[in-house]
Amino acid sequence: MSIDPDSPETPATPPVRHEYKFSHVTTGRYLPVPGKAPGWPFAEIGHWKMDVDGTLDDWIAELTDWRREHLVRIGYDDANYRRPELQWAQRNFVHAQMMVEDRYFFDPVAGRYTVDRYLDDLEARYGGIDSVLIWFVYPNIGIDDRNKTDLAHDLPGGLAGLKGAVDDFHHRGVRVFLPTMPWDHGTREAEQNDWQAIAELVKAVGADGINGDTYNGVPRAFFDACDALGCPVVLQPESTISSEEQLIWNVQSWGKKAPNEVIPPVAKWKWLEPRHMINYENRWGRERNHDLQYIFFNGIGYNAWENVWGIWNQLTPRDAETLRRIALIERQFAAAMVSVDWRPYERTLQAGVFASRFPADGHTLWTVVNRNEYPLAGEQISLPHAHGTRYYDIWHGVTHQPRIDGDRAVFDFALEGRGFGALLALAPDVRIDGLDTFLDGMRERATIPLQSLSNQWHSLPQQLLPIEAVPPAPSAPAGMLAIPAGSFDFVVAGVEIEGQTWEGNDVQYPWEASARRGHRHRLQMPAFFIDRTPVTNAQFREFLDASGWQPRDAHNFLRHWRDGAPLPGWDNKPVTWVSIEDARAYAVWAGKRLPREWEWQYAAQGSDGRLYPWGNRWDEAMLPAVNRGRVLKAPDDVDAHPAAASPFGVLDLVGNVWQWTDEYVDEHTRAAILRGGSSYQPQTSHWYFPQAYRLDQHGKYLLMAPCKDRAGTIGFRCAMDAA
Repeated sequence: MSIDPDSPETPATPPVRHEYKFSHVTTGRYLPVPGKAPGWPFAEIGHWKMDVDGTLDDWIAELTDWRREHLVRIGYDDANYRRPELQWAQRNFVHAQMMVEDRYFFDPVAGRYTVDRYLDDLEARYGGIDSVLIWFVYPNIGIDDRNKTDLAHDLPGGLAGLKGAVDDFHHRGVRVFLPTMPWDHGTREAEQNDWQAIAELVKAVGADGINGDTYNGVPRAFFDACDALGCPVVLQPESTISSEEQLIWNVQSWGKKAPNEVIPPVAKWKWLEPRHMINYENRWGRERNHDLQYIFFNGIGYNAWENVWGIWNQLTPRDAETLRRIALIERQFAAAMVSVDWRPYERTLQAGVFASRFPADGHTLWTVVNRNEYPLAGEQISLPHAHGTRYYDIWHGVTHQPRIDGDRAVFDFALEGRGFGALLALAPDVRIDGLDTFLDGMRERATIPLQSLSNQWHSLPQQLLPIEAVPPAPSAPAGMLAIPAGSFDFVVAGVEIEGQTWEGNDVQYPWEASARRGHRHRLQMPAFFIDRTPVTNAQFREFLDASGWQPRDAHNFLRHWRDGAPLPGWDNKPVTWVSIEDARAYAVWAGKRLPREWEWQYAAQGSDGRLYPWGNRWDEAMLPAVNRGRVLKAPDDVDAHPAAASPFGVLDLVGNVWQWTDEYVDEHTRAAILRGGSSYQPQTSHWYFPQAYRLDQHGKYLLMAPCKDRAGTIGFRCAMDAA
């Protein structure tokens, strides 16, 4: 902000009443900033010409008028913010969206949920979370016809297992959200409407809230359906609320993409209802200083989302420690953060420094942000002073003795570049529980400047899972084809819907320094053998009869069979509903292994780089008919399309069922590479698992546990080395 307007150095300017016309602000997440006249794009006029102080009183007055009018316009009723069962949302300062495939949440080796490990990691890195969104749907949904509710039942242990995980979160004081999405109308039709289905799921597992994926405000039907079952929930739309009325029953929301301008914006919904908790989300952000200044200035929360659809985007050490300190303050002074009398843009004394005031019973908190790149020392803010008031610099954890200038207290403290500060004023005889302990902790943390911590982002290294060696064969065994040695340009790209071309997206091959979407590498391929067709139901039954194989996790195992056998007429169709572990067990029994992805592609493509096994032109006659219905149909027989053979004679490579190949792991995620695509194409949304029919494309399928990983569209074929 500019210098104190009462100072004699301030140039005299004639008083002008600025008309901000807030009554026209009906959409968006943020309010116009003070000092910015209509039509003043920052690109044309330097922000250093913005006179915030010169227009601040008019801005606040009109903003207050706008709030009063809009609450009348929507017939506002704050009853849900006063409901004791929902008030935990007003203390929900740090939230996390968590993928169920995260290896910190579920241990695939032990086959059990590990909630304590997950939470311990977050507490160690940035102070922990107040709520979690357990995400079990996207991006795998659409691999087959299971709908969003089906996937909850397919979690390890079913709903009882999920309830156990929810109980573990509750034991640690963490509230739990479950997701719902309006776009899933291409998979199996549910027996109930969305709100009834999710309400019953919430009740069954004891969840506390519902996250509305892609919703601009979660419909009241969800709120009412849960209430009717005696389990009131906090609704949390992913996108900003689109109409003010929804503020009445959406007591939380996410915030996104706050304008990164020198004057921090005010969150519209926080201003309309100060008890409305926003969890700001910037999933792909790698440098989050602006995000964190925005939440501190507005007194709102953060969505510390790091596992983004299996792509790890961890907070840097500097941002993690910043979030920890912000959360410590917001949790300690939770009542002040939702004060109905909060005031953004408290006047400050130095340009580029902004503060907000949060008054509560007997105490007032000020949050301060330095929008400058450079540190600032000296007097920062002048506040009204009453005799006997005690002051604390709570960012640094120390008592503060301001300079008293008449009826004003002037505060001198240091701010790091792009840094933070916070002041507390206590009225005489007011005591705050735990204040001394809180100050001790903040004082200890303040010994480490934030700027001294690394803000360098790194992608997470991945490893290709080794394949257990099997004895090579001198000639092609029955049912296998010989693939000759040769040079091969392995060119492939992942078809993930999200992630753009971020480093860390897709997978990291052994010859690459990091994961990325596009790959190219020249390989010298040794000779090997590969199954002419995918493994059939008849072949898999032979394996079971001979080996007695029983998976430890049998949910969904051979779900399409009846009474331990394939359906009539299915013997020569590819076996599906087998996990990658099931497929490996078959391969070991057969003296084979799963193919490396580049082996699969070489066997399908040959050495001429063709797009499809039969050539470069798409031909619908070469593969099964596309199924755009809501229910899976039987796959074709594995030898139904002989004209679609690859240059080496390999059949059924594209468009019938996906095929397991390699598995990649990093510290947080397991994923399998699927090749060939399937005939199933659920409609109504572009969010369903994308197809990869071209031979230069692959699918990345997140792995959690066999019960959830098995699918009605995934089969496999085997390979082995040539002697």
